[in-house]
Amino acid sequence: MNGSYTAGEVIRYAREQDVSFVRLAFCDIFGQLKNISVSLQTLERAFDEGVRFDASQIRGFLNVEDSDLLLFPDPSTMTFLPWRPSQGRVIRFYCDIRHPDGRTFVGDTRHMLKMVEKELFAKNYEVYLGSELEFYLFRTDEDGNPTYEPMDRASYFDIAPLDRGENIRREICLTLEEMGLKFESSHHEKGPGQNEVVFRHSLLLDATDNIITFKSMVKALAARSGLYASFLPKPLFTESGSGCHMNLSITKDGDGMAAYRDSIIAGILKHIREMTVFLNPIVNSYERLGGYQAPRNITYGTGNRNLLIRVPITMNDQSSRIELRSPDNAANPYIAATLLTKAALDGIENGLKCADYAEGGSLPQTLMEAIEAAEESKFVRSVLPEHLVNCFLDAKRQDWDIISVSEDPRWTARETEFLLT
Repeated sequence: MNGSYTAGEVIRYAREQDVSFVRLAFCDIFGQLKNISVSLQTLERAFDEGVRFDASQIRGFLNVEDSDLLLFPDPSTMTFLPWRPSQGRVIRFYCDIRHPDGRTFVGDTRHMLKMVEKELFAKNYEVYLGSELEFYLFRTDEDGNPTYEPMDRASYFDIAPLDRGENIRREICLTLEEMGLKFESSHHEKGPGQNEVVFRHSLLLDATDNIITFKSMVKALAARSGLYASFLPKPLFTESGSGCHMNLSITKDGDGMAAYRDSIIAGILKHIREMTVFLNPIVNSYERLGGYQAPRNITYGTGNRNLLIRVPITMNDQSSRIELRSPDNAANPYIAATLLTKAALDGIENGLKCADYAEGGSLPQTLMEAIEAAEESKFVRSVLPEHLVNCFLDAKRQDWDIISVSEDPRWTARETEFLLT
């Protein structure tokens, strides 16, 4: 069941399909998926009244004295979770988050991107995003806890028997299709036990929902196979890191990407340093940047995969997209897409030129450097709500302070952040 449906249509369909459990899902400001399970009867009330939860227990949301928030399921996001039992089926909705008086919660980053997309449509823009998500599959110990032992020793584009991830990637891709998500390809990546799935481009909100869905689905399928799926940017210090390359395409009034490409790239180059803490938000993120084709310098061009922004060229020397190679999977994709789109629009609407940003320096080298760049940014604070920015940066500063004073910060960061991605 895809598309726009009323709450009543969703309820009727769920009853017909023997649904017993409903998951109401949302992301915190760091992109961590949260949910509460309710009955079908509770779902009927939730569309009108919401489901209350204690936001004070979620890091970066609200203070204890102002803790009550409500989840309102978005009917258009209903999907079955195919890995759950076929009897007493489970469906999931992404939710809008509101205060009891009906106000939208400022930390609802999905709603924020939804409003950005609505604004774009009003200006006759269409913005598409395609993602390339890399991840490692690790073995687990006798108690089911993850280890740092990769499931295989294969490398880039290898096949079975070297590639032992073939079957689980097949299961992942079949599950994606069953859930109505469009992927283009999958393969073994360069690192041992490392894999990649490439998503077909979609409109912004759909594309970012797909990223969140994909990560949770891969983790569930891996666990069922006795494995642990890690989206940590650099789980193995001597091997290739895992990124979330974002492919952006913008059209307006019938004009294709070629009409805006130079300005889009210029806008992103102009703002990339101040956005980096939201694209690479953990200490371990900076282990990845600068190695194994992950960019460090603020550069653009064609072909070279060490570039920050790559312009893939097709047979007719045209490109319908640009590829930003710095983001990783620790990012909240709703915040990342919001910032990237606004940076691109700054380039378009102010006629920025890449030549003006050809000598762009380098990306921040540490999480603290990235925090400081965002703290000083008028652009970031013009795009994101003040409360959201302050909560996010305060939390990231706390993370840095705790990890940086440890005996071995890079190992502490990996151990601390491994299970968060």
